[in-house]
Amino acid sequence: MNLSQPNSNEATRTHNRSKSVCPMSGICTRCIDGCRGNCEVFKATFRSRELLYPGPFGEITAGGDKNYPIDYSHLNIHGYALGAKGLPEGQKGDPDTAKFPNVNTETEYGWTKKVNMKVPIFTGALGSTEIARKNWEHFAVGAAISGVTIVCGENVCGIDPALELNNKNKIVKSPDMDRRIEIYRRYHQAYGEILVQMNVEDTRLGVAEYIIDKHGLETIELKWGQGAKCIGGEIKVHSMERALELQKRGYIVTPDPSDPVVQAAFRDKAFKEFERHSRMGFIDEKGFYAEVNRLRKLGFKRVTLKTGAYGLRELAMAIKWSSKAKIDLLTIDGAPGGTGMSPWRMMEEWGMPSLYLHAAAYEFSEILAKKGERVPDIAFAGGFSSEDGIFKALALGAPYTKAVCMGRALMIPGMVGKNIAKWIKENDLPKNVSEYGSKVEEIFVCYEEVKNLVGSKEIHNIPLGAIGIYSYSQKIRVGLQQLMAGARCFNVEAITRNDLMSLTEECAKVTGIPYLMESYRKEALKIINAK
Repeated sequence: MNLSQPNSNEATRTHNRSKSVCPMSGICTRCIDGCRGNCEVFKATFRSRELLYPGPFGEITAGGDKNYPIDYSHLNIHGYALGAKGLPEGQKGDPDTAKFPNVNTETEYGWTKKVNMKVPIFTGALGSTEIARKNWEHFAVGAAISGVTIVCGENVCGIDPALELNNKNKIVKSPDMDRRIEIYRRYHQAYGEILVQMNVEDTRLGVAEYIIDKHGLETIELKWGQGAKCIGGEIKVHSMERALELQKRGYIVTPDPSDPVVQAAFRDKAFKEFERHSRMGFIDEKGFYAEVNRLRKLGFKRVTLKTGAYGLRELAMAIKWSSKAKIDLLTIDGAPGGTGMSPWRMMEEWGMPSLYLHAAAYEFSEILAKKGERVPDIAFAGGFSSEDGIFKALALGAPYTKAVCMGRALMIPGMVGKNIAKWIKENDLPKNVSEYGSKVEEIFVCYEEVKNLVGSKEIHNIPLGAIGIYSYSQKIRVGLQQLMAGARCFNVEAITRNDLMSLTEECAKVTGIPYLMESYRKEALKIINAK
């Protein structure tokens, strides 16, 4: 059985002519001379490198759909008929105190200077992709009113059309970065924060210096990688002038816009867009510590690290070096990732899947802890979208895992809310929305909650995408409260690995979580054999 779907996928807008395909290649069993398409091989014949990416760029997010041997669905959550862990100090558990609405879903991260969040989730890095830029107001306001952290991703300054650089090629002004920070801060209410992620080009352009000097941000994130790809960030560029501008700013732009042959092909409309790529970073231990120290000397109170679905060596580096450098949050992203732009086959076929990687992260963290070394606060990422996945991630990595980083799952409510506003204005609501009403107050079940939060006047300035994200975060919060109460965990710190069971022996072998027929067996037999 092929775990992947080669040669045709909705992401690349391709399909096979036949229902019968070769499992390995994905090519139709009978490939007929004269076929009118539209598999990836067919389409790549005349569109070439365009078939590397999901599309259309700027209008979609994409996520890998490879079916790995085990994933988080191979874990189940224990429920108990007695006990209550994590209640307020001095409070005894009983039917009147141990109610699921009393569950505290707040969490915190940081080495010494903590950041509190109302729900143990935060956004993936929303950087220079078009989908992030045009929806930023919805994402940022939504995160702020939900009380969670938002990560402003890489290359935001570098692609800013209004970017101003000095004679040393350092940032003097970046209106788009200013906009992003100011929008979040306008509605920030003590929970969560905005932090900026930085890659090779960002470092060279002086992003860290700019955001600390102008905005006084407290946190900055170093990026080693992500779950979607193992090369630098990418976007599409639609004009020759823009391509040359970004090339001049130090980015890799392909095909080369300075090449006369490429310029001729662009004029002929053989292709209509360039690709802008970031450079791959090269890590070393001493250099990592030096960069962390440099950022702290600039004034940052917290330095975080995002790493991707690399193998065990790089994972060990991330955990060990983060411990020695006192990193405030280490986010470990697994495959398959989701993204606004990544080579599709890379997204499908590279990297360690989330469950395997996260299991290894716990193993390595335990080794450090037993040696007396402090493990940094950890966040897991890589395909999470629901409260059960969040509970499982927190439990699998307990006590080191403090939160879950969510990419597409936190973006979708922002886009849906934005589109509902558009549909209301155009009197074109889909039936599955209009069945709840035609007014905002009728459609959004959390509208009055947000109104109470921001005020009756300010509510009219809140974009509906933000209300969408708030609504989604509340679904996550209440759903998590129910799962936690069922496991008799009344705060996040009470969640442990003992609250999970493996549904397969393979999952038990990978994760160290007992197979369900072995979980609590000793306790069960002790009860059975008691006199």
